[in-house]
Amino acid sequence: MCRRVRFAAPALRWLTVATLAVAIFVPAVASAQARIVSTSPSITETLFALGLGGRVVGVSTYCRFPAEALALPKVGGFLKPEPETIARLRPSLVILHAGPNRVAEQLAALRIRTATVDRGTLASVYSTIRTIGEAAGVPANADRLVSDIERRLAAVRAGAAARPSRRVLVIVGRQPSTLTDLIAAGRGSFLNDLVTAAGGFNVLDDPSLPEYPRISMETVIRLAPDVIVDAGDMGDTVEEHRRRQPATERLWRQQPNVAAARSGHVHAVVSAAFVVPGPRVVEAAETMAAWLAAAGR
Repeated sequence: MCRRVRFAAPALRWLTVATLAVAIFVPAVASAQARIVSTSPSITETLFALGLGGRVVGVSTYCRFPAEALALPKVGGFLKPEPETIARLRPSLVILHAGPNRVAEQLAALRIRTATVDRGTLASVYSTIRTIGEAAGVPANADRLVSDIERRLAAVRAGAAARPSRRVLVIVGRQPSTLTDLIAAGRGSFLNDLVTAAGGFNVLDDPSLPEYPRISMETVIRLAPDVIVDAGDMGDTVEEHRRRQPATERLWRQQPNVAAARSGHVHAVVSAAFVVPGPRVVEAAETMAAWLAAAGR
């Protein structure tokens, strides 16, 4: 059953007449049958992992996993989702990240239901799964998914406890094709949690530093990490990830003063699981744990 919704004039200033014509006929659908829009890669991956992929009708510009997401309409980036584009898709549920925008308010004016999730930490992976599961009417699926991730991460931690901890540096940004303007993962970041789960110690786990500090090559040398994980120049597609991997590792081999480069323990990231705090976090943790174990041999 569709219903007309009346709006005060101020609520319509951000909408075009064409968008309004579509948006005012949003169906009042039960959550279990929702047409769902995702606004970030981690939300999209969570929706598909919960078995809700068939209900997803729009995703963010950066959603590339799973492959089915590539063909779906795009609704902008997670910092600036596009309300008009979202409204045209006639969703009954939109999943948003908390952030500096008014999208939730704008969609509420159209009687489009939203759910807001946190981002950026390992704990938020669990809370996001549960929030989405509840909003979409599949809480039991969410409980099962969280339990599976916790079980596999517990196995990773148990294996890590049996070996010495390794010092790890994770690069998340830099100038393409160079080792300049380095940005690394610090305390409070998802990747810091990932390093800890894999049995490592983040060399930038320092409360006096920002979440993602900028560092120089001199700092890298001084910190002397045993393992460097470089996710700073991955490209946009899996093919680009693989193409750039050897080039990235060659760059580091040209730094003989970096301990991890000398010992051959620099790893250029191929999987986006390392940079998307979603259900695939356990895959990233298992891979990182294997890298840390190899560094001790």
